[in-house]
Amino acid sequence: MDIDTLRATLGDKAKRVEQIGGQVLIQGDCMKIAPLLGRPEALLCDPPYGLGKRMQGGTWGAQDHDSGFLRWDLEAKQEWIDAMIAAECPAIIWGANYFNVPASRCWLMWNKVNAVPTMADFEMAWTSLDRPAKRINLNVGRVEYGHPTQKPTALIEWALGFLPQGAIVQDWFLGSGTTLVACQNLDRNGIGIELDPDYFDIACKRVDEATRQPRLFSEPTPKPTQEGFDL
Repeated sequence: MDIDTLRATLGDKAKRVEQIGGQVLIQGDCMKIAPLLGRPEALLCDPPYGLGKRMQGGTWGAQDHDSGFLRWDLEAKQEWIDAMIAAECPAIIWGANYFNVPASRCWLMWNKVNAVPTMADFEMAWTSLDRPAKRINLNVGRVEYGHPTQKPTALIEWALGFLPQGAIVQDWFLGSGTTLVACQNLDRNGIGIELDPDYFDIACKRVDEATRQPRLFSEPTPKPTQEGFDL
């Protein structure tokens, strides 16, 4: 589907539709837009976990520069997760341990090697994949682009390695665009949906920058560790 056909298909459900490099970015409500895209080939999503109201102090919540987290992560809906699972495609959903999900033997774990005491030591992603669970050790990412829960690009590149090569990867909660930046870095195609116009603008800018800066001298993408464990 070319970009003009996509715009016509989405109609007024999408505020904006942009094609940058090998990526398509759509501003709007994922629950209204995703059904119009057809069955996804693969999903890699990081929805709000509903933890905003719990963050009252420590390194989060009490500080002005973290106030965006409180607003963004106030609400989490089971219907988001149900829709992703119902797609019956290879899927990775970060934070799915906060929702009701089917049993899976392939959970992915991000061990935050520099986490402070008031921060979770690790985060987990549910997958629909039938393979051993895996983990990766990475530093906590910095909030460089204005989104309060921005994940490190290296983490998402690692996660992409578990999804089928050649599959167009959809992210229904694009945020500041890390999934599509990772896709662009790895020469993969993706579709991202983001409701917030400010985050959408940031995502467009980051993906555009990724198209202009070939990764000729960057560090290699981390590989899955060999240790497997079933949860």
